[in-house]
Amino acid sequence: MSSGLNPLGSTARNQWRVSAGEVNMVRASVPQEPVTLRSRGREVTFDLQRTALLVIDMQNDFCHPEGWLGHIGVDITPARAPIEPLQSLLPPLREASVPVIWLNWGNRPDKLNLSPALLHVYNADGASVGLGDPLPLSGSPVLQEGSWAAEVVDELRPAAEDIRISKYRMSGFQETVLDSVLRNLGITTLLFAGVNADQCVLCTLQDANFHGYDCLLLEDCSATTSPAFCLEATLYNVQQCFGFVVSSAELLPQL
Repeated sequence: MSSGLNPLGSTARNQWRVSAGEVNMVRASVPQEPVTLRSRGREVTFDLQRTALLVIDMQNDFCHPEGWLGHIGVDITPARAPIEPLQSLLPPLREASVPVIWLNWGNRPDKLNLSPALLHVYNADGASVGLGDPLPLSGSPVLQEGSWAAEVVDELRPAAEDIRISKYRMSGFQETVLDSVLRNLGITTLLFAGVNADQCVLCTLQDANFHGYDCLLLEDCSATTSPAFCLEATLYNVQQCFGFVVSSAELLPQL
C-alpha cells in the first residue's frame, strides 16, 4: 500500500486507502483457511475466512417457557435444542474471527412495518396475543425491538463483538441491512442455525441462495416446533436445492 494514505471503510476486508491526492481501491488480501465437512455422502470445502454464522430467532418468545410460544401452549423443548451445541460452537468461532450475526425479530412499537397479512399469521381472530401485544405474564410486547420478549435467551448471551440485525419477516434479507453487512465483511459462505428451521431459518437460507451466497445448514444447531415431517422436508430441500446440510460437531475439531 502507498504510504501516507488513510483507511476508508467500515471493515478491514472492504477498505480503500485515500488521501487528498490519491485513491487506492485495492482491497487487502485475506489468506484462505479451507475447512471440509461431510454433507450427506459428499465432502464440502469452504473458506472459513469468508464465512459468517447466522443465528436466527433464538429469542425468549420462541425459546423461553414464559415467552410467546409457551403462552399459546406450544412445547418449546425442541426450540431449546440448539442452545447446547451453540454454546460449544460460538466461542471457538469467535476465536477464529468468524463473524457471529444474531438475526432476530425486532418489530416497531407502532407495527407500521407489519402488514395485515403478516399480523394475521400470528393473530388469526384479531383478539389473540399477536405481534406487539403484551404477554400475559411479563407484559413484554411480543417480538418488539428492545423488549424482553425479543431478546436472545440468557444461555446464548451475544458477545460485544457480535453483530445484531433486526428483521421483520421470516426472511432476514427482506427490508434489512443484512446483505450490506455481509458484503462489507467480504462473506461468501453462511452457516445457518436457530429456529424455526422450516420457517425463518429456511426462508433466510433460500434468500441467501438467491443472493449468491454459499449456504450450509448446521443440522444440530437448528430446530423447529413444527411436526417432524416439516424438518425432514426442510433438510431434504436445503440439500437438494439451496445448499448443504452439515454438523457443528464435525466443524468444532477443525476450529
